[in-house]
Formats: sequence, structure tokens, C-alpha cells
Amino acid sequence: METEIQSPAMANVFVLPTRKEDAVGLLASIADGSETALAEFYRLYQSRIYSFIIGRVHNAADAADVLNEVMLEVWRHAAAFQGRSRVLTWVLGIAHHKSIDCLRRRSPHLELEDGVEENMEDERDGAPEILAKQQDATLLRFCVEKLSGSQREVVHLAFFQELSYAEVATILACPEGTVKTRMFHAKQKLKDCLVRANAG
Repeated sequence: METEIQSPAMANVFVLPTRKEDAVGLLASIADGSETALAEFYRLYQSRIYSFIIGRVHNAADAADVLNEVMLEVWRHAAAFQGRSRVLTWVLGIAHHKSIDCLRRRSPHLELEDGVEENMEDERDGAPEILAKQQDATLLRFCVEKLSGSQREVVHLAFFQELSYAEVATILACPEGTVKTRMFHAKQKLKDCLVRANAG
């Protein structure tokens, strides 16, 4: 693949595409060498992939580079998709690992939050309400940014990408219980932040 895929200049982290396509069929065509299929795959998924990456690396130039790395990986390894998960789950798993690689290149001694956490059951009902009831998008973004990196990831994937806890666990390569624990702590921090901000 000779032409580098261009990333968006900037993506809205909270905007999701709504069109659904036969992504598995596209991957099969990509595996057969179709650049047209790759371009269509990029058109359909680049916003969701980019928003996930930028939330992890916090730098537009790095996010654009990682997006290109992800699409190159899709081009090279489309045939490796085995249908055990949704295509979005598979490609965001690639994006997760490429984002970690980017962060480690930037800061080789950076401590990443990939450890196993205490399993803590989380009642998912209530967490969406916290986000849905918050009308001030700027304030919501501010509070989300106050979360730890691992907590931001699960919030972004579960609510803004609308993935199940099981899918989030697959993408992050961690137990589902760890996802629930991170969400539990994220929910508490979001509640506290939003209450303090609205009280002020």
C-alpha cells in the first residue's frame, strides 16, 4: 500500500458515526488486496478509531500517526480476523496496542495503568444517567479528563463508543471484572466532579 491514509485534522471525541456496513465483507475484500475496500473501511471507522486514540495519546499529530499505523495493520492482517468479536472491537484492540506503543516511544519510562485491579461489581444503571443528564458538554469533557487514563478508556468505550463491558475487556485485554472496577471508580469521580462544578 503506497499511499498513506490521511487522518482528520481534528475529530470530535463524542460524535459517533451511525451508518452500519458489512464490515466483515470489507475485511475479506481488504485481505484480497482491495484498496477500494480499505478506503471504504477507513471512511466508516476513522472517526471512532481516531477519537479513541486521541483520548489515549492527547496529541493530534501522534493520533494521526497511530491512526495510519492501525490502518496499515488492517491492510496487512485483515485475513487474521476470525469473527470472534465485532469488527469494531477487533480494530479498537489494534488501536489500543498501537496507542500504548506510541506512549512508550514518547516516554520510555512511563508507568502505564495496565495492572489487574481489585474486582468490584458496578451497577451500570446510573452511570449512563450521570452522563445523559449533564447538559454542559464542556463541563462533562472537563470531568472526564480528570479521570485516570484507564478510567477514561472504559468510560469512552462503554458510553461514547457504546460497547459492552465484555467488548471493552476484549479491546483492553483485561478481565471484565477489571473493567467493572475501573467503571465503578470512574463513576464515583464523575459524580463528585459534576456535583462540585454544578454547586459552584
